[in-house]
Order: sequence, then structure tokens, then C-alpha cells
Amino acid sequence: MYVPGFGEASPEAKAAKNLHNFFTYVAVRIVTAQLQSYNTEAYKELMEFLDRHSLNDGDEFCASLMRESSRHKGLALRILEVRSAYCKNDFEWDNLERVAVKMVDESNTRLMRDYVLETSTAENEK
Repeated sequence: MYVPGFGEASPEAKAAKNLHNFFTYVAVRIVTAQLQSYNTEAYKELMEFLDRHSLNDGDEFCASLMRESSRHKGLALRILEVRSAYCKNDFEWDNLERVAVKMVDESNTRLMRDYVLETSTAENEK
């Protein structure tokens, strides 16, 4: 299906970009949880970095983290490693499709049902 208004990127490419950034977020969560239990100093440094830098753009976040210091570079490399492993091995791609389709179907049904109830009630009041 042709989708106008997406410029150079397809809707799938835009969704992939959002997932890419989300995988960075997930990797940061995994790494911070790991650090919290075995390296509290590195955990504190990463949390302080997170307070100063947005995770909205995963690549920008990792690039900034790498350039912060040599210790931060190690954290950034760990995040990149976890991001890749999560994307390739742990993310449930089939479940994503199933959940997304279910959400769209349920949302469409609810919105149509609410509209019918709203308009039929308004018609009955006339």
C-alpha cells in the first residue's frame, strides 16, 4: 500500500528507527540493572550521565557517552553490545506483530462501538 507523506523513508523505516532507539533504552536499562548489583561506582557514573543526556536518540546518546571519558567509553561499548544482543536474540519479533495487530483491532472496535453508542443515544434523545 502506498503511504504518502513519508518523504525518503517508508513507514517501516521510520518504525525501525524508533525501535532502534527503543533498543538503546532497553540496553541502558539492562546495563544499569547489572551495574547496580556489581559495580556501584560505574552505576552512579552512568546514572549521572543519564541525568544530563537524553535517550531520545540512541546513537547520539552512545556517541556522547563514548566521548565522556575512558570509563564511560567502556559503558557505551557494553550498551552497544547489549543493544545488539537484545535485538538479535531476545526481542520477540513475532510477538510484536501479534500485539500490534491486536491493539489496532481492539482500538478500532472500541472506537467504532463508542461512536455507535454515542450517536444512537443522541438519536434516541431527539
